[in-house]
Amino acid sequence: MSFDWDEKPELNITPLVDVMLVLLAILMVIAPNIVYEELIRLPQGSAQKQSMQKKPIDISINAKKEIKVNNNHFDFVSFGDNFFSYAQQLDKQSSVMIRADKNLEYGMVMTILASVKRAGFSEVSLATDG
Repeated sequence: MSFDWDEKPELNITPLVDVMLVLLAILMVIAPNIVYEELIRLPQGSAQKQSMQKKPIDISINAKKEIKVNNNHFDFVSFGDNFFSYAQQLDKQSSVMIRADKNLEYGMVMTILASVKRAGFSEVSLATDG
């Protein structure tokens, strides 16, 4: 009985591929139905009280380019410098809400937004009508 050393064994992977495709199909059908829910009880901290104590800063700009910041009036041309000096007395962690007339140009509103960001405020929102 002689063994032919030139003969190479062949590995038949067809059944392996069939099994893997069936498992993949089963997983694809079941995966959307798997819901993992972890019940977490969050601690009651003082963060909510601190955020409530910070008074939000309200900036409104009308169609005549008149800017009002918390009942203080500012000129549009010198708003950047004046707001920067006014913002030194405000808390930088406060939220800022910018309300602008819809007839104003986009660039004007972005100039106000840039001035507020430059003054050090990070939580700035633009108000919309709906």
